[in-house]
Amino acid sequence: MNENRVRLLQSGKTANGTVVYWMSRDQRAYDNWALLFAQTKAAELKTEIIVVFNLVPEFLDASIRQYGFMLKGLQETEKHLAALNIPFFLTIGKPEEEIPKLLKKLSAAILISDFDPLKIKRIWKREIAKQIDVPFYEVDAHNIVPCLFVSGKEEFAAYTLRPKLHKHLQEFLTEFPEPGKQKKDKTIAPPKIKWSDIYIKLNVDTLVEEIDWIAPGPEAAHKTLENFVANKLENYNKDRNDPNKDAQSNLSPYLHFGQISAQRVALEISKAGDNNESAGAFLEELIVRRELSDNHCYFNKNYDSFNGFREWAKKSLLLHSQDKREFVYCTEEFENAKTHEDLWNAAQTELRKTGKIHGYMRMYWAKKILEWSNSPQHAMETAVYLNDKYALDGRDPNGYTGCAWSIGGVHDRAWVNRSVFGQIRYMNYNGAKRKFDTGAYIKKFTDYKV
Repeated sequence: MNENRVRLLQSGKTANGTVVYWMSRDQRAYDNWALLFAQTKAAELKTEIIVVFNLVPEFLDASIRQYGFMLKGLQETEKHLAALNIPFFLTIGKPEEEIPKLLKKLSAAILISDFDPLKIKRIWKREIAKQIDVPFYEVDAHNIVPCLFVSGKEEFAAYTLRPKLHKHLQEFLTEFPEPGKQKKDKTIAPPKIKWSDIYIKLNVDTLVEEIDWIAPGPEAAHKTLENFVANKLENYNKDRNDPNKDAQSNLSPYLHFGQISAQRVALEISKAGDNNESAGAFLEELIVRRELSDNHCYFNKNYDSFNGFREWAKKSLLLHSQDKREFVYCTEEFENAKTHEDLWNAAQTELRKTGKIHGYMRMYWAKKILEWSNSPQHAMETAVYLNDKYALDGRDPNGYTGCAWSIGGVHDRAWVNRSVFGQIRYMNYNGAKRKFDTGAYIKKFTDYKV
């Protein structure tokens, strides 16, 4: 594998024990560079690997909707790992306590983790590093071109990151080797996981119900990719901004939980698209926009708040913070889709009902939160809270960056100055009507009771 995917977080003395891969962001057994690197290190040391997933009973604003999707996917990953004779451990609690404890119990030789730009994940790693004395590696198995290889600073916009990504894309967009099957006679036996009992240990909102329109897990992820390539890709560029057409890939939840690799998706789209317009549009979103979000969240510690906006945007928004707003809503009114506008209420209902908002409407949704909030600070807080609580792909760099783009102009340019928005790009009802049949979209979600 390309060594530029790997970063040594902390050196240490390599013991004679097992190699431990702490799986977190990339929850799959196949097409996983972190697992493949763990197998390489195990072969060098003539030892075995084990995989551990540490479940925290509560995580940001995630509800049972997201936990259920994740846990069902992990059950499948456990089976895939078992087919490779790789033991899967599930620990529950604070990772800074549970991971060092497991390493000591197993007399681990090396710890390997996957890359994640979110603050909370980086804090976990820092605290774990303080308590262990073995080498601690991090592998970027999520991005096609590794985040910290392609750029060492916060990029201004897509146009500054795009040429850097394209320069290295051929080097990194390669086929995956198959993971090796571990010798069974040496395998450590993990405690049997009673998956049904795991739910009792969660401390999450159970009123945000799980959804049934999309199946969780790596196998369902690959079927969803196959369906997109076979039935939607050809017309993707033409239909993607119409919320009434089932044109989007629906891969975002799988990518968020790492149940499918973005690199696998890119490989299959590249094969099928044959350089057509739709394939190009999809790959721009999958590679450039998605990896730009990781860059933003890694290099901007305030990615989830007003303070993370660029200075021009903060200045502009603050100059207009006292502008008269025709409508002002509190977080609860937004959450319950109790605004005056049927189109916005439909978008919020879609989020609550399905765990997603169509991409075009998610931008509109966030911009109206800015327009109808008493401050831009509160607008960003509300958008992040609702997205993290209800969206399957919430608590993700894409979500934080999307909210920051819509509300704070991150990765955008200054536009014509106007009331409330200042120089932030504006969207309105009439613009949406010109894009698609808003009446059909509103009708679809108006009758749904949340």
